Amino acid sequence: MKVQEQAPIREPLVLGNPSLHDITARIASIVESKISMKYLMTVGFTGALAAWGLFALYYTITTGIGVWGLNNPVGWGWDITNFVFWIGIGHAGTLISAILFLFRQKWRTAINRSAEAMTIFAVICALTMVLSHTGRPWLFYWLLPYPNQMNMWVNFRSPLAWDVFAVNTYFTVSALFWFVGLIPDLATLRNYVKSDLAKKIYGFLSLGWTGSTRHWHHYEIAYMILAGISTPLVLSVHSVVSFDFTVGIMPGWHTTIFPPYFVAGAIFSGFAMVMTLLVIAREVLDLKQFITLKHFDNMNKIMLATGMMVGYAYGMEFFIAWYSGNPYESWVFMNRLFGDYAWAYWTMVTCNVVSPQIFWFKKARRNVPLMFVISIFINIGMWFERFTIIATSLHHDFLPASWGYYSPTWVEISIFIGTFGVFLTLFLLFSKFVPVIAIAEVKGIMPGAQPSHHHDHEHGHASHAAVTEGAH
Repeated sequence: MKVQEQAPIREPLVLGNPSLHDITARIASIVESKISMKYLMTVGFTGALAAWGLFALYYTITTGIGVWGLNNPVGWGWDITNFVFWIGIGHAGTLISAILFLFRQKWRTAINRSAEAMTIFAVICALTMVLSHTGRPWLFYWLLPYPNQMNMWVNFRSPLAWDVFAVNTYFTVSALFWFVGLIPDLATLRNYVKSDLAKKIYGFLSLGWTGSTRHWHHYEIAYMILAGISTPLVLSVHSVVSFDFTVGIMPGWHTTIFPPYFVAGAIFSGFAMVMTLLVIAREVLDLKQFITLKHFDNMNKIMLATGMMVGYAYGMEFFIAWYSGNPYESWVFMNRLFGDYAWAYWTMVTCNVVSPQIFWFKKARRNVPLMFVISIFINIGMWFERFTIIATSLHHDFLPASWGYYSPTWVEISIFIGTFGVFLTLFLLFSKFVPVIAIAEVKGIMPGAQPSHHHDHEHGHASHAAVTEGAH
């Protein structure tokens, strides 16, 4: 297929202007270009954070969980707070990719690849937190049901066992979904890069992709199936995580609103993290022609909607506590407002309920520095939400003699900082060596990419000829 060359790649391009070849060259050039000193310094910094966190994790495992600030009433602290936080961040990737794909939302194409990768990295951080919380992570296989000589099985009535299945299923399906979506673009890189070693690596990972009609047909069926499997996982995984709390009898936890409330909060925090990373990637990698203000506008609308759901849940929790007539339940929520951790509660409300309201205004939804700041506020608020749920319900239990105040130690803080180091290092490596934009999908929404209006591919891809041209 002969493609007319338009604006040179060096000039700023507006989505709709570049040719198919320009799209390939622009995105693939990120992988092919030399590693800059700025990139190395950034990876060095995030790698140092990751190394410090891993040292703190090693110190915890070799010494014992006594080095954390956990005490008698507060048996869960920053570890489970961080676990729920990272699982929540991992939700936006699957939502953007799977659910928006099933609803045929074309604006997802420029941001879904980054969001999917973010899901994988966030779940890795979450698994680190929950395994270290067990105290003996080398015995993690005790959580798995397998035949053994003692005839002991895990307690299937425990939501902690449900977590193992839910999170591992979510991670496996998300990783498959991400990799399957990468295959056409890995083949494009195989044909684009000049290094023989790189050609062999990308050729191996692209599984012999040629762009034939048969390959596209099987690819689109597989992608559709994985999207269908992933969609209920978005709802189920964080619902199961919320069962860690709701199945218990602790005041402040034992409430039926937690599953939908946790799912809305997870999507809320996940979109905020995607926003934070995409704003940085858009500026650093110069991807303004692909990640447009329209993408940010739509994401901000979703954050506004989910933020209002979360705010509704906050208010409904107080109503349920009052309506239940349970004095313990009522006391826990009043303690959240005015007790020892009131500062955490009001930080949560300010960041999660108040700050997103500015997105009612179109100018605010398209103001990049403003949305970057708000996205950081939202993630701070969502972390404090998980901390408030755990700390305020535990630090004052049924027996006043055991009441206490929980404060983290340097070890817990270091592990949390380390998870951010791992997350950002993995994302930086991904953005350098894998197409950060879905090349084939962006081509599919280009004007004239489809052979006719009556022959649209299920996946919204460009015609086979156009994609093959882009690859070469």
